[in-house]
Amino acid sequence: MATYPPYPNAFPHAQPGAGAPGSGTLRHPRWWERKAVHAWALVSLLTLSGLVILALVREQTGTKGFLVGLCLAVLPVPLLIAAFRWLDRVAPGPWRNLLFSFAWGACAAALIAIVANSFATHWIATNSADPANADTLGATVIAPIVEESAKACAVLLIFLFRRRDFTGIVDGVVIAGVTATGFAFTENILYLGNAFGTDQLNSGTGIASVTAATFFVRIVMSPFAHPLFTVLTGIGFGVAAWTAPDRGPVRRVFLPLAGLLLAMGMHATWNGSSAFGRFGFFGVYALFMMPAFGLLTWLAIGTRQRELRRVRSELPAYAAAGWVGPAEPFALGSMRARRLAREFAQHHGGKATAKAVAQYQQYATSLALLRHRGRRGRAGADYVVRERELLDELWARRHAARPALAYASRATAPPVWVPPMYAGPVHAGPVHAGPVAQFPAHSAHNAYNPYRY
Repeated sequence: MATYPPYPNAFPHAQPGAGAPGSGTLRHPRWWERKAVHAWALVSLLTLSGLVILALVREQTGTKGFLVGLCLAVLPVPLLIAAFRWLDRVAPGPWRNLLFSFAWGACAAALIAIVANSFATHWIATNSADPANADTLGATVIAPIVEESAKACAVLLIFLFRRRDFTGIVDGVVIAGVTATGFAFTENILYLGNAFGTDQLNSGTGIASVTAATFFVRIVMSPFAHPLFTVLTGIGFGVAAWTAPDRGPVRRVFLPLAGLLLAMGMHATWNGSSAFGRFGFFGVYALFMMPAFGLLTWLAIGTRQRELRRVRSELPAYAAAGWVGPAEPFALGSMRARRLAREFAQHHGGKATAKAVAQYQQYATSLALLRHRGRRGRAGADYVVRERELLDELWARRHAARPALAYASRATAPPVWVPPMYAGPVHAGPVHAGPVAQFPAHSAHNAYNPYRY
């Protein structure tokens, strides 16, 4: 890869059709090869899965139990989604990937898990010498394998078919976490609905009810359990995405499988905690789950900070070539400066300008991370094409973004110490400071609007 990118005027605009390989006419894709057909097929599959899982859960819990479970299970969902979106704010992926992940977890993965777990548990109970242990064996062996495999399918699909959106560990963590959040949402409806039905039969009310106990364990204590398991799979895919293409397919296959096996093992340990005695659940929670949660949180936040440092270190090459402003690498490498730039654009230019600034920030971040991978030999074969696309997107939004980013870089720049000025030469006697210039706290030109031409 070149040390510095080309200057903005290095590429003349290509004529339509220029550079197309071959001289023949382009082949139109067949109807089953069109993206619209793929999208409709996927939406139909998820919709059908959702209707089936809705009917199954309602049949098991009853209408009242389903409504109670739905109202309680939805409570942690916004918090978990917001946490994963915060983690992904440096280089946010498209919303369609998150919607697909959540829908896959809540509909397709949940349906696969309910059907497969029920079938496997029934088969063990009818063919085992000790049918009483069928539920325990199903929860500690069958459920982790089935559920983690079903959730991993969403990560695999995005890894294969949305490769540009899946470039590292953070992407894997976010996709896996949102998928598991959707799965846990449906599972919590089932558990809380069944608990409510049990309370209806036994006249249980208040804190002593089964519903309250289930809510405390699943919603209050461990809303992150399923995301924590599946994030291990996402990390495996994320490291595989970061691996250089010339390292061979073995590592790209081994790493996701290793993450999936770790997710299954952690899931099995969590489900089997009740078999460790009276306080086994609390022991596993305190000694295993919480440290794992803290470690993975530290890893995810550290990876996010490294992405910001890469933005600050890679964009100066494009600033030297004239694609971005001199102060923009610092502003784009600070989340506070990014926020100030969007607010500045919103105040002076309106929503359209603020949207353009936000898009500029996303494209610049993607460009910096792409260059970082390219310098390390980890970019794909479309590196040059992708770099050119991102540069064109930046250039189209430069008029909206540069005033806002220039303001943000000045507002967030660290203070510089200036030595005091003296009226005369330094001597042994008392020193009298000369007059100090006073600067206004705000701009002297309050009416200036950089977006007014």
